[in-house]
Amino acid sequence: MNKHTDPDQTLLKMPSLRAVKSFVAAARYQNFTRAAEALCVTQAAISRQVRELESFLGTPLFNRAGRAVELTRAGSIFFDAAQLSFINIAQAADRIRMDFSNLSRRSLTLCCSPAFSALWMSHRLPSFFSANPDIDLNLVTTQNFLSMEPGVDPDVFITKLSRVRSGYVSLPLFHDVIYPICTPAYLDAHPEISTLNGLRQAVLLNLSPYGRSQVAEHVDWGVWLAIHHLDHKNRSQDGFHYFNANDYNMLIQMVLNSQGVALGWDHLVKPLIEAGRLVRPVQEEVILEETRHYLSYREDKADDETVNLFREWFLAQCDIFPIN
Repeated sequence: MNKHTDPDQTLLKMPSLRAVKSFVAAARYQNFTRAAEALCVTQAAISRQVRELESFLGTPLFNRAGRAVELTRAGSIFFDAAQLSFINIAQAADRIRMDFSNLSRRSLTLCCSPAFSALWMSHRLPSFFSANPDIDLNLVTTQNFLSMEPGVDPDVFITKLSRVRSGYVSLPLFHDVIYPICTPAYLDAHPEISTLNGLRQAVLLNLSPYGRSQVAEHVDWGVWLAIHHLDHKNRSQDGFHYFNANDYNMLIQMVLNSQGVALGWDHLVKPLIEAGRLVRPVQEEVILEETRHYLSYREDKADDETVNLFREWFLAQCDIFPIN
């Protein structure tokens, strides 16, 4: 005997997806004719579908003024929700096509911080693509590795967490080495920053801990100077300003614009120093020997050729010999 299935009230309350699709196109282009062209249908079909949706919802979604249309308040509310839903569906479909299709191209999803992607990954990736032209890379950046959107399951994480989530194998990488950085021009204009006492009086561009609670430790100017037995708060009242931001990419750009001195994480800023764009005004540094960065890859893909190719390339970039 077949088990009776009760009506699904959520699905029954859903409007026609075809009607919603026509509505989203009309709202996006604010014109029924352009919406019809975008969906390869007639303008009459768009009008009919929008009328059907308005009838279903019991309220107008557009104010019509000649050929142009504009959203009503109800239309704006529905458009925000509908557009986001379609984006999520499209992205999920793309991920499924990439992960489960039988096409010859391969793909890999990598997750790391925005600073790591911009300052470490970006200028090294050409060598990976040159060696692996049949691999497409999907890069996801976040500061919140422990709470990501549902459905985002990266093949590889680069984090400072030895255990980013269950089901992943973690390989230790390098320690953090942290030292002051500025441009040659800024150092020429402020020669006093070549000493720690003089450095303390400079424009200090500081990486704020805000939004970085998942990092095991946070080194800002206060911590860095304290390790070298200096108090950053004991600055001259006539000294330069102190700037806080939790966007490291922004701080680096300010440094490159000769706007002050920031702390540089060696693995991120070393290429800029080697290129002569940045210098170390003092040679003092802090090495965090108790913590490391980690490459974590999905345990169920331990034998996946694409993951292994990326892992070996990445470790080689870090001058770490991969363990078979």
